[in-house]
Amino acid sequence: MPLVPMRQILDEAKKKGYGVGAYNVNNMEQIQAIMQAARETKSPVILQASKGALEYTSMVYIKHLMLAAMEENPDIPLAMHLDHGPNFDLCKKSIELGFTSVMIDGSIDYAVKDDKGKHPPRSFEDNIKVTKEVVDYAHKFGVSVEGELGTLGGIEDETVASKVQLTDPDQCQEFIEKTGVDALAIAIGTSHGAYKFKTEPKLAMDLISDIHKRVPYAALVMHGSSSVPAELVDRVNRFGGQLAKTMGVPVESIQEAVKRGVTKINVDTDGRLACTGAVRQYLAENPKEFDQRKYLGATRVAIYEVIKSRMISFGTAGHAGDYAPMSLDDMKKIYASK
Repeated sequence: MPLVPMRQILDEAKKKGYGVGAYNVNNMEQIQAIMQAARETKSPVILQASKGALEYTSMVYIKHLMLAAMEENPDIPLAMHLDHGPNFDLCKKSIELGFTSVMIDGSIDYAVKDDKGKHPPRSFEDNIKVTKEVVDYAHKFGVSVEGELGTLGGIEDETVASKVQLTDPDQCQEFIEKTGVDALAIAIGTSHGAYKFKTEPKLAMDLISDIHKRVPYAALVMHGSSSVPAELVDRVNRFGGQLAKTMGVPVESIQEAVKRGVTKINVDTDGRLACTGAVRQYLAENPKEFDQRKYLGATRVAIYEVIKSRMISFGTAGHAGDYAPMSLDDMKKIYASK
């Protein structure tokens, strides 16, 4: 099975009312763990890399690791996605690398920082302009595009907004129609990074329903949706870590969001916590070990367990064989006919 346009994966999820996890990756072990979970649960999957991940892997390495995932799992619909693309140039580079989907984050201005190192929000008009430029380019190659309206709190690589703004539902239809985006990331009160909430979050669930009612054809995206389970934080701290008490987005809240119209759920921090906890525990229990294959192998098991649970919870499990995969050439024809 070739790499699949993200647009098709999300359209199919929308038809049947389930969510698809988009899992951030940086290395081979993460990708292997996610694909093992997808294979066992028969789940379509989105592997996504941020600007930081691309820099960490010198860009070309992450491409070939994702292609290896496709080759090893020919029956799993798989999309390669750029997460939080800060500008047109990185989106263009990702498309040249073979990504089947890119996100252009036009909600904040990555070229500007305040005295605290945070990026200011863009105006609605500038967001449309920046996003449409990427859409016009990407669709020529059959590549899907995700845009964003509103801003999230927290930190993910360089994605640090100076102001949190929930998505204005009155702007969604105009934004989608003027940009042509395939997916829309909305801000409902979630946050990037591990330190999301000190107490159980109160998310703007009614906002999802309102937006979905206004643009029922849109694929809606939740960013900052790691659940930050207490047991993952405790495992890190039990073996030498010093993470402060924190909470993420409860799985039950994500399931409710899916019922209300969300089809793509971004998960990054949970994988990082699982990885770090596994490494700390392995080295603490095996202080004489120096073979990185041993402790990195332990991370595969930990990440696999978390991701498999998410695939089941999001409703993705069992849907890998629901549809014949489209190619980028197929999508090019669809975009050209509009």
